[in-house]
Amino acid sequence: MKQSTFVSVVIFVAIAVGFIVWWFVLGNPANFFDGANRMKPNNLMGMVFTGGYIVPALIALSIMVITFIIERVLSLRKAQGRGALATFLKNVQKSLSEGNVEAALKACDQQRGSMANILRAGLDRYVSFAKEGKSVDAEKQMAEVQRAIEEATALEMPLLEKNLIALSTIASIATMLGLLGTVVGMIRAFQALAKTGAPDAIQLSIGISEALINTALGIFAAIIGIVAYNFFVNKVDSFTYMIDEASFDIIQTLKDKR
Repeated sequence: MKQSTFVSVVIFVAIAVGFIVWWFVLGNPANFFDGANRMKPNNLMGMVFTGGYIVPALIALSIMVITFIIERVLSLRKAQGRGALATFLKNVQKSLSEGNVEAALKACDQQRGSMANILRAGLDRYVSFAKEGKSVDAEKQMAEVQRAIEEATALEMPLLEKNLIALSTIASIATMLGLLGTVVGMIRAFQALAKTGAPDAIQLSIGISEALINTALGIFAAIIGIVAYNFFVNKVDSFTYMIDEASFDIIQTLKDKR
């Protein structure tokens, strides 16, 4: 599934689920003293429902955040490959030190993942020079290997970084929507106070509840999004550093053997 298609499906499903949860679960008449009127909540779910039409949007954003977190965890685990990266890099380095490039390629095939794909691209370029039987300057050959590694890295990086911007954007939108819900709720509360005679206690309580509930849900979605974004950015940076370090070590080993 293409990235744009995946994001579109997640957004559509999250919005649909958010509305269903808000209207049919939180808005269940059993959660209110006045039943289908849905004005006097008798539990927490009914109180959340009174947050208004912004609540399903915040629920949808929370669902999106959780979905992208799960997708990122699975993608980064796949990028690391089948085994421990430290063990894989040690085996590759050992094979190259012994001059056994075929064993290093076999280790890449067994490991798979982004790291293995990048190292294999460099080793394939190195092997191709050897098979051609041409007399090529060692520096030029290593430069070609380095370029192959850089090209493979450029292809793998979008896979490692995808949906990170979505997490950051959702965190910002959730904060703004929560603030919007707060303002709308306070407007409703002040309208109830502005009525002549005794204030409408029900409308006043609903307005205050709407303000606080939207604030809480917006902060909840924003916190999850920001924490997840920073966590995955750190993971990608660490992985990129490992790629650079492993590439450098392999090139230096190949130079020494050359």
